[in-house]
Amino acid sequence: MPESITFDLPIGGMTCASCAGRVERALKKVPGVQSVSVNLANERAHIETAPGLEGTTLIAAVERAGYSASLAQSETASRDDSERRLRNERWAVALAVLLALPLVLPMLLQPFGISWMLPAWAQFALATPVQFILGARFYVAAWKAVRAGAGNMDLLVALGTSAGYGLSLYEWSRAMPG
Repeated sequence: MPESITFDLPIGGMTCASCAGRVERALKKVPGVQSVSVNLANERAHIETAPGLEGTTLIAAVERAGYSASLAQSETASRDDSERRLRNERWAVALAVLLALPLVLPMLLQPFGISWMLPAWAQFALATPVQFILGARFYVAAWKAVRAGAGNMDLLVALGTSAGYGLSLYEWSRAMPG
């Protein structure tokens, strides 16, 4: 009879060291878990458990912490999934840069005495998709952290960018005639 059983779970939704620590703590609380090591870089958790502990129990603990997990898939499928996610992230970042560049450019030109700015409606049209579509992952991860009773960098990003966005809308509404 084996002394321990090893699980390697792919973990989804981790974005910082705080996330990895939260997953690790959640797994350590599961009765029968002997050791846990969560690697943020390769998004995996290596768990040694007592015999009889089911993988579904570990997955449920990870999901209660606000992240996703699955039983290990083949190395090829995992690599293909990682490559697809990386390709999608690259497109999202490129699109966000293209949309944000006209908003950042006036700030870069100001030290040279060039005062130019897009109309408020154009700034709104460029900033809104960056904030709520391309930045939606921050809101999702922040909500999961809040539900798990914790904070993380995603929560800080969501709060900070929302405050800036909200202040901009407020200032725009005050500047409108009427």
